[in-house]
Amino acid sequence: MYSEQTMDHFQNPRNMGEIENPDAVGDVGNPTCGDMMRITLSIDADTQVITDVKFKTFGCGAAIATSSMVTELVKGKTLAEALTISNKTVAKELGGLPPVKMHCSVLAEQGIAAAMIDYFRRHPEMTPPEGLMEKAARLEELDPHGDEDEASEDEGAGHGEES
Repeated sequence: MYSEQTMDHFQNPRNMGEIENPDAVGDVGNPTCGDMMRITLSIDADTQVITDVKFKTFGCGAAIATSSMVTELVKGKTLAEALTISNKTVAKELGGLPPVKMHCSVLAEQGIAAAMIDYFRRHPEMTPPEGLMEKAARLEELDPHGDEDEASEDEGAGHGEES
């Protein structure tokens, strides 16, 4: 059912916790269904590199695993590079997710985008990466429990299809 990578990130989550005095916070989820995710970022203002990232997730094992994986994928990347990471990239790096759990990877993508939006709201003098506002608007309209194929248009990073 779950890949070895997914189980490893669930049982041994990376970057769990919350950054004290973060540069950005992304809160996403739906308390009705139970999946809630908070992503906190430390960002170098000169280079826009994510120097640290932490997460707190309330949800199932797949939600914890996708939170852990997305933090690993964005750490050390510029905001523009992190913007290219899709829910399908997260799922692929976890060795795939069951179709009924793809919504967890959507939450991870939404969490990073929400944190980026928060960063640029805090720093209006800075220019956000091209495509951030469009991606955030598209992700905001999504129901993470809906069709995972609608989630991300990131064709270059893989699709995370289940085997």
